[in-house]
Amino acid sequence: MKRRELLAGLGGLGVVVGAGYVALNGVGPRGGLPLTVRTLDAPGSTAGERALPVPNSPTVLDLFATWCAPCSEQMESLTALHEEFGDRVAFASVTNERFGGGLSAADVRAWWADHDGAWTVGHDPESDLMRELQAGGLPFLAVADADGTVTWTHRGLAEESVLREEIRAVL
Repeated sequence: MKRRELLAGLGGLGVVVGAGYVALNGVGPRGGLPLTVRTLDAPGSTAGERALPVPNSPTVLDLFATWCAPCSEQMESLTALHEEFGDRVAFASVTNERFGGGLSAADVRAWWADHDGAWTVGHDPESDLMRELQAGGLPFLAVADADGTVTWTHRGLAEESVLREEIRAVL
């Protein structure tokens, strides 16, 4: 009986994981990069749209959420690296949080200012960028070369030294 329960549990886990993958990644082909993301008026960012990765520029992409404690921690490294490489590398941080029900663009702008953001901040409520990068969690970082090819991705909090080396590799 124990074996049957174990197999049923594993089968159920497979269904849950598969459903989660489809929820994050959708079905069928993805649209490809670059993707156009709406941007917010915030420190270092202007309201409008931006193609990501930024065409003809090495790009650091940061997927974050305001509720995510590791995302807040990652901002320290991103701020330091932006100061170091910001003139040679485009930085963009994108949240997929939906506005309404207690969260607004003003809340994201306030979080951004509180965490010393000074580069493009975007809003992707449909999670198109997250899906395209196959990001399975937050924070999620990606580095793309000037041709827009993603050369490195990382889920979770990344060491500043590792991210620095990945940026140097695309310069």
